[in-house]
Amino acid sequence: MRSSTIGRLGSRLFMGLVLKGAAVFAFTAGPALAGDASMIERGRYLAQAGDCVACHTAEKGTSMAGGRALETPFGKLYSTNITPDRDTGIGKYSFEQFDRAMRKGVAADGHNLYPAMPYPSYARITPEDMRALYAYLMEGLAPVKQANKPSDMRWPFSMRWGLSLWNWAFLDATPYKADMTKDAAWNRGAYLVQGLGHCGACHTPRGLAFQEKAMHEAGAKGRHFLSGETVEHWRALSLRGLWTVDDTVQFLKTGQNRFAAASGNMAEVIMHSTQHLKDDDLVAMAAYLKSLPPGENELPAPGVPRKVVAGSLPEQLYSSRGGLGYVQFCVDCHRQDGSGVPKVFPPLAGNPTVAAKDPATLVHIVLTGGQTVPTAAHPRVFAMPGFARLKDSELAEILSFVRASWGNGDAVSTAQVRRMRAALDPKVDTSAFETPRLADMLGSPNAQQLVRGMRLHLETRDLLPQHVGNALNCTSCHLNAGTVADGSPFVGVSAFFPSYAPRAGRVIKLEDRINGCFRRSMNGKPLPPESADMKAMVAYFDWMKRETKPEDKVPGRGIGKIDRSLQPNIDNGKKIYADQCAVCHGNDGEGLRQADGRYIYPPLWGDASFNIGAGMARTYTAAAFVKRNMPIGFHGKFPLGQGGLSDQEAVDVAEYFSHQPRPDFPDKVKDWPKDKKPSDARY
Repeated sequence: MRSSTIGRLGSRLFMGLVLKGAAVFAFTAGPALAGDASMIERGRYLAQAGDCVACHTAEKGTSMAGGRALETPFGKLYSTNITPDRDTGIGKYSFEQFDRAMRKGVAADGHNLYPAMPYPSYARITPEDMRALYAYLMEGLAPVKQANKPSDMRWPFSMRWGLSLWNWAFLDATPYKADMTKDAAWNRGAYLVQGLGHCGACHTPRGLAFQEKAMHEAGAKGRHFLSGETVEHWRALSLRGLWTVDDTVQFLKTGQNRFAAASGNMAEVIMHSTQHLKDDDLVAMAAYLKSLPPGENELPAPGVPRKVVAGSLPEQLYSSRGGLGYVQFCVDCHRQDGSGVPKVFPPLAGNPTVAAKDPATLVHIVLTGGQTVPTAAHPRVFAMPGFARLKDSELAEILSFVRASWGNGDAVSTAQVRRMRAALDPKVDTSAFETPRLADMLGSPNAQQLVRGMRLHLETRDLLPQHVGNALNCTSCHLNAGTVADGSPFVGVSAFFPSYAPRAGRVIKLEDRINGCFRRSMNGKPLPPESADMKAMVAYFDWMKRETKPEDKVPGRGIGKIDRSLQPNIDNGKKIYADQCAVCHGNDGEGLRQADGRYIYPPLWGDASFNIGAGMARTYTAAAFVKRNMPIGFHGKFPLGQGGLSDQEAVDVAEYFSHQPRPDFPDKVKDWPKDKKPSDARY
């Protein structure tokens, strides 16, 4: 999932900064000098590490010029222009006025700032770092003339005088003081997290006056610090005792690790901020977080990923509505065992979002979708589509299954999904193809046979090893167990058999067509027509037939067509393969395997790939499939984020991989006994 992607640490306000000098707090005192390039550069780094750009830049707006809407329980605020423009920005601020705004939340003209600007955290910043940040904002940024938008806060919260009382009650403007019982690295991490980083702004629970219950880990209230909070319909998880130091560093640097992938506003934080921090600072932050004992609102993050035993599947995977819903809509990315795909799609087993006490992020991300963070380490973005097209009850069933299988066991109710949908109002895909729901098979008199037939398509290689000679399953081509529009869906297919087959030169039955796939695509042996497994596969097809009649045209059937006048460019196809396909199918077409050797995604050439007699070995057939179904996770299209290449790109890459070496098909001499051989056939 969006994720998961579906695993996140918080929201856009999680920031950090770097300190210079031999010791944690060894700085050279004194004001910034005009033209002091080193001071300005240091301030630039602090501003970048602090992720100032995230809050102070509107969507499609000029950097740092403000205008981004910030939702609060009391109304809407808009971030301000912090460029050095003298009329609309902060160009007239003296350092003392800037320092007061950052530490006490009081603007140059004396009005109080709302603590959505986290000045209670900024108060802990050292004077030296504050001067460097001021130098950069004043001398390192170009002034932008853009007036600030007035806030839209409801009465009485629109009356700012009350903020003076709030400051009196809750603000501690004392800069950070090192804990001399801890080492320098711990103190650096504490300073980064508590100060300009203001991690607590999202990850610390709030009191009745919406103040953070604790600003640091010390004292009677310290157990609340960073113990988790829900912000803007996302669950900012507990950061206490977080993972291992290396795992946390990897997450902040790349947006993903063994446990999770960043989602929601945390993705912005990593993209704009933490990926740019120096490793020493990330290590210090991670070590500090790891040192905090577990809080009271969240389970501690695991130190090692939850072990997935080869072949071990959740008990209810094939016997519950939620399990079958997961099979239909989630397994292509997150796999039957919840292990995900390393560096591509996050695992669900051990994922903190799945295990969280509050399922807000899980529900949010499934409704709206999302994408991984583009970072220097992982520039390729993978998207998870939103599943708002499914009913609230369906989503509740699937998420309850996920939490029962890999989380804390707490169910997600239909009401929770309904409330989140109402709060988010996600856009819904309105395309016409309506997929049959695998969960509905459980209501059929022959439910056991139907589930077996579906599993034979999903796990063909494992369940029928004597009949599959390569690494393919039926669902390698018939995505989501044959329920994806333009992905050769099984919907209505049995209504069109018996039918004439050009390759056979005769009328064939559905059983013949299925065995054709076993022999060609899967390089194997046919199933006996009267066997229980063949009957189960046919029964599954018949269940998918629904009300279709032989003369009907079913929208979304087949794989569509592609313009055959397009001439392939194999060199461009090789480049597209490297950019878009290799991550799942291997740099040399060898496929992607799990650590235990099991295939995740099949090879596209070589001995374990589909053979030379399969339809995908033909350029334009393969191109039509690629155009509509590959790569998955490319954008937000329901249900797999699939498609996205142009017709020409699809033809180019199909020409490249379809003409690579693969097993021969000995019966090819008998093909097309009556019909003309297609121009793009391999033989």
